[in-house]
Amino acid sequence: MTSSAFICAIGAAAPSLRLRAGDVAAAWGSRGGKGQAAVCAADEDALTLSWLAVVRALANAGRSPEEIDGLWWGTSRPPFAEGPSLAMLGSALRLRTDVAGALTSGSAHAGMDALVAAWDSVAAGHVRTAVVVAADAVVPGPGTPWESRVGAGAVALVLTAGAGPAALVERTQRSWPVLDRYRGDGEASTRDFYDPRLFREEVFLPLLTEVAGKMGDADAWSLPDPDGRLGSALARKLGADASASATIYAELGDTGAAAALLGLRGALRAPGRAAVLGYGGGRATGVAVEVDDALPGSADDLEAGAVVGYPEVLRARGQLVASGESVPMGVPPGSAAFVRGGMEILALQGGRCVECGTLNVPPSVHPACIGCGGEKFEVCDLERAGTVHTFSVNHSMPAPFVAPLPLLIVDLDDGARVQFQGLPEDAPVLAIGDRVELVLRRYAVERGVPVYGYKARRATS
Repeated sequence: MTSSAFICAIGAAAPSLRLRAGDVAAAWGSRGGKGQAAVCAADEDALTLSWLAVVRALANAGRSPEEIDGLWWGTSRPPFAEGPSLAMLGSALRLRTDVAGALTSGSAHAGMDALVAAWDSVAAGHVRTAVVVAADAVVPGPGTPWESRVGAGAVALVLTAGAGPAALVERTQRSWPVLDRYRGDGEASTRDFYDPRLFREEVFLPLLTEVAGKMGDADAWSLPDPDGRLGSALARKLGADASASATIYAELGDTGAAAALLGLRGALRAPGRAAVLGYGGGRATGVAVEVDDALPGSADDLEAGAVVGYPEVLRARGQLVASGESVPMGVPPGSAAFVRGGMEILALQGGRCVECGTLNVPPSVHPACIGCGGEKFEVCDLERAGTVHTFSVNHSMPAPFVAPLPLLIVDLDDGARVQFQGLPEDAPVLAIGDRVELVLRRYAVERGVPVYGYKARRATS
């Protein structure tokens, strides 16, 4: 099947932490454990990673948020079981409020579902330019066999009906009603396979081999590898070069719904035919891509991440909780303040005084200009970079905050002076005059609701 849908750029994001497999094995008194997995810090999740991946993809494509007509987001674990996840992501990205799209979830196949849905919409002419983002931050059960393999990450593709360096040309899908990894109602962690050998021999290899057989030959493949061995077994069975996806698995682990498209990233660096196979929830999809030229963003470096111990990972995942009560927010997330100020928080907006030009941040709490007292404002998007004016570091923070916590006053590049939280890893080296960039992070989970805002991250270059 050939269709008029092209990939014009790609962006990817990895979380802040890394967990060595050997540390997990040692904690449970077992041997072995090779490689590492990427893990979200306490203020990161699938939404914050998705935001960063899309920001990078748009920059690589040379597209502004206003040019995007649709947003398709695939994640097995959205921040809300029910709620405005897609609307929040779109607002944080400053997309138009009339964009098309959907949130797909339910299994590690969600990223492929998002790709196929966006492809169909572009090919049918419903949208001209779309963003597909696949992300995950799965929480494994402590002590499960795959705990050392579970990673987190995000990848975004910009699709267009016009010409691009890579074309989506073919796809095939198959399904089999089996229970693989799953998370039951009310469960915080995802369960591993009941019988790994049965899954390997009677589900995974036969199903993926059948799908790959319908795809034909390819120069490079992205193959699923949920346990560190199935990917290489499938590659041998197909006689396929899956080095691109193997590299990502070695660096980040099994990133769930993001794994297939993250693995495809390396296959888009050179002309040829690339193929990606995605699996999850008993469904398998194969997509072929004809690459005419290296895709912008396909060779970008991912963050190395900080290697941390097993207890810190358990704390970040919310599986190791300090005793005592955390400090509740004074304002419930569903209250009037959040409803009325949600857009200015997520889109990072200010109110520019029409009389003197002073930027008032946030505009909803400034009935009068802080510069001249004027009462007329024009809402505008703030810059997401600036310079540290001054800062302090708090070394004693109650839960859910993580110490040391920098509190910064930042002079943004548009002239606004705003206070932001910083990142713990920047605390030892932060200095007045440092350049910082604003990144979307999860401030808290209050009453079961994740609350998002921007933090200032020290720019490395």
